[in-house]
Amino acid sequence: MEINFELLINLQGLDEKIEDISQFLDSIPSQIQAIDKKISDSAQIVAEAKDTLTQNQKKRRDLESDVQDQKILIARYRKQLNDVKTNKGYTSLLKEIEDVETEIGALEEEIISEMLTADDLEAEIKTAEKKAAEIRDTFLKEKDLVLKKEKEQGQEKEQLTSERESLIPAIPSDQMGLYKSIFLQANGTALSPVTDDFCFMCQIRIRPQVLNELIARKEIILCENCGRILYWQPKK
Repeated sequence: MEINFELLINLQGLDEKIEDISQFLDSIPSQIQAIDKKISDSAQIVAEAKDTLTQNQKKRRDLESDVQDQKILIARYRKQLNDVKTNKGYTSLLKEIEDVETEIGALEEEIISEMLTADDLEAEIKTAEKKAAEIRDTFLKEKDLVLKKEKEQGQEKEQLTSERESLIPAIPSDQMGLYKSIFLQANGTALSPVTDDFCFMCQIRIRPQVLNELIARKEIILCENCGRILYWQPKK
């Protein structure tokens, strides 16, 4: 009896398509995770810049508080000048006032430096926010495309699976059992076409007698090397 290899070939084609779609669907979570991370990373840059600005502002407030403390100290020293009875004491207080004024000058210079840094940070934040918004828009669109593709592929998988279930009853049980066994052992490819005199999957040469039997299609023949079901496929 002639073997209807078309049924097995169609089954193999459906299984290959289903497996390809399954691998794609399995990759969706990692794709979404990678997209979300890129969006998160861009937002994190903005957050870090804002945190640096907050620290800068706190430092400026602390410096300004130090300046006020030093000015109060100078006022106290100046008041004490009125009560000093000796030149040495007067000179000593003047020296203290001078030292404090010098320290105030250093503090005010540092405040100016922090203000300039703040200006740079504010500009950096604006740039980072703009870039983050662009990145978010870009990757949200990419995410939407991935999710759309996931839905489409999921629907196609359902259709292919339905076709597969409809095909199986037409395949003799012994052939189906053999197909399943080889499918599991041979990385999801149970059949191999033979064109000229070579097994397509493992490239071993097929003996002339076996070629004649394949062309006759009277029985299922397995490749002596890779163990797959062979079928004759003439050159197009």
